[in-house]
Amino acid sequence: MKAKEIMVSQVYKVKEGDTVRAVIEKFLMHRISGLPVVNDRNEVVAYISDGDIMRYIGKHDDYIFGSYLYTAVIKGDNDEFQDRVRNLLPLNVMKIAQKKVIAVDAEEDIEQIAAILGKKRIKKLPVLRRGVLVGIISRGDVIRHSFHSIL
Repeated sequence: MKAKEIMVSQVYKVKEGDTVRAVIEKFLMHRISGLPVVNDRNEVVAYISDGDIMRYIGKHDDYIFGSYLYTAVIKGDNDEFQDRVRNLLPLNVMKIAQKKVIAVDAEEDIEQIAAILGKKRIKKLPVLRRGVLVGIISRGDVIRHSFHSIL
C-alpha cells in the first residue's frame, strides 16, 4: 500500500504570510491540531502544531548562567498568560512554526510511513508529489488502513 492510497487529499493548510490567528481559527473550526504551512506554489515550507502554540503561551523560565567571575540572569517573561495569548494572534505563522518538516512522497510504502510516524513521534505527515503538497497522512489513517481488512 502506498501513501497516495491512504492519504487524505483535502488538506487544511495555511500560507506562509498568514497570522497565527488564521491557524487557531482552523484548529477550532476543523478540530485539528496541526497544519502544513505552504508557499504560493503549494510547497511545504513549515509545519505548525498545537505544541508550537503551547511553547509560546506557556510560562517562560528564568535562566541563570555563571562562572567564577561573572553571573548573568536572563529573565523569562513577566507577561500574564492572557497577554501572551493575545500577543500571539497577530504574529506571522513563520515566527513560531517548525521549518524542518518531515514529509513523504506519494509513492512511499505504508511500512515506511508507519516507521516514520512511530520513530519521530509525530501525528501527521504531509504527502508530496514532485515537491508539492497533495495530501496528509495521520497515525489513525495508517492504523485504519492496516487493520481494516483483518478485522
